[in-house]
Amino acid sequence: MLFGELQVALATVAATRSRLAKVDALADLLGRLAPDEIVPAIGLLTAAPRQGRLGVGWRTLTARGGDHSEAATLTVGDVDAAFSRLVEISGSGSGAVRTALLDDLARRATADEWDLLVRVMTGELRTGALEGVLLDAVARAADRDGTLVRRAAMLSGDLGETAALALTASADELASVGLVVGRGVQPMLASTATSVGEALAVAGRASVEYKLDGARVQVHRHGDEVRVFTRTLADVTHRVPEIVEIVRGLPVSDVILDGETLSLDDDGAPRPFQDTMARFGAETAREIALRPWFFDLLHVDGRDLIDEPLSERRAVLARVAPDLRIPSIVTDVAAEAEEFSRAALRAGHEGVMVKGLDAPYAAGRRGKSWLKVKPVHTFDLVVLGVERGSGRRSGWLSNLHLGALDPRGAFGEPGGFVMVGKTFKGLTDEVLAWQTAHFVEREIGAVPGGIRVTPDTVVEIAIDGVQRSSRYPGGVALRFARVKTYRPDKPAAEADTIDTLRALLPGAGAGVDADAGPTDAGATREER
Repeated sequence: MLFGELQVALATVAATRSRLAKVDALADLLGRLAPDEIVPAIGLLTAAPRQGRLGVGWRTLTARGGDHSEAATLTVGDVDAAFSRLVEISGSGSGAVRTALLDDLARRATADEWDLLVRVMTGELRTGALEGVLLDAVARAADRDGTLVRRAAMLSGDLGETAALALTASADELASVGLVVGRGVQPMLASTATSVGEALAVAGRASVEYKLDGARVQVHRHGDEVRVFTRTLADVTHRVPEIVEIVRGLPVSDVILDGETLSLDDDGAPRPFQDTMARFGAETAREIALRPWFFDLLHVDGRDLIDEPLSERRAVLARVAPDLRIPSIVTDVAAEAEEFSRAALRAGHEGVMVKGLDAPYAAGRRGKSWLKVKPVHTFDLVVLGVERGSGRRSGWLSNLHLGALDPRGAFGEPGGFVMVGKTFKGLTDEVLAWQTAHFVEREIGAVPGGIRVTPDTVVEIAIDGVQRSSRYPGGVALRFARVKTYRPDKPAAEADTIDTLRALLPGAGAGVDADAGPTDAGATREER
């Protein structure tokens, strides 16, 4: 297939807010792919090439803006092969080789194709071709049940391979996709509640658990082989030898555990999240040790438990790893849950999770079965741009432009992010130095006084609330936003949505009108 056909399909997707129209355009495209083009094409459609990060930046790519082809001749296979060569380049003279390869790719592409290639290589692809839309398109193109396709993607953790299986194999083969010990599973996600009482009203009798300020881990063991995955399914086994040894000592042969890890100080209190992530990202063991706490169990010795209720999974976890369970109680009494929440805060943790006992493990989904309750409003937002600092912060990138996920394209570009505020609060000199180096590598354009960046960096922001605003397309602005911590463990697709923020507006209630626009001329006090 010509790469230009992907470009035309994505242009169609970007031009409409209709989910049905998006699915139709993508399904038509997917149905015309050759079998060996499916996995590469899915990577291109989602700006997530199968080769991973390609090691080229926006400035390098935009410098290739010379002559382009008049006619579309590049194929999906040509682009995939070029990306493979890019990641293989190393050693002396690699810069010149990389430049020559990009020059050749730019000359062979049309102007529109090159624009798309730049956005794919920088991760800046706001077309509405999000995973959910693509999964529906795969099901349509393959004439398969959508629930079956989504389940296969969640259990395999690989959208490209799921698409290839759905489009080339039988329905029975697709249905046979299940848990495999050693292969990461998309984690179940939580929604937010404003109080423990509100959460219990939704969940009913529930497991109320400490919410740790740690890093999500999924641990697989098959015999003596142990693998540890992050929430994005990156394999970090070699970085956490202490977790490997702990799980290797459990009285089981095969197991899949879900939990958190964080480091403790000498008094047993949790260290700051930054300390955990610094240790979590280390290639070898450091002085700071990580300790796992598990809150769920998905498989044990040949038995899958994801479709079992949480009450059963808890019981099995208690038998397999009694000393590694996260602190919790089972209750439907608000006063008991509130006291437990206060105990969690006294112990230095973020708050509590409230989980319905009857719920199965909904891999890859965010629903009302799991609800997080924290005393301070914190939200995971995405950095869209950064302004250059002044005064004492001269030479650093300082003021962050913050965006919420806009999955339906109701307030901005389809499938992208909508800006909700700025902040430079809460940034230490160490963080300023880090974010300056980090965002320079992700520059994809300009904003007044700074740079626009690839929207792939999640930052946890604490706020006092939100207010109506005509300054931002979503009609909502953050009040007194400050940086709590960066979240390298979270993908941008798991950022909080604009609907979640709009639900905090006075009078918003539980439902949010996604088509409503700004309703107030006032705007938040901007940080400059």
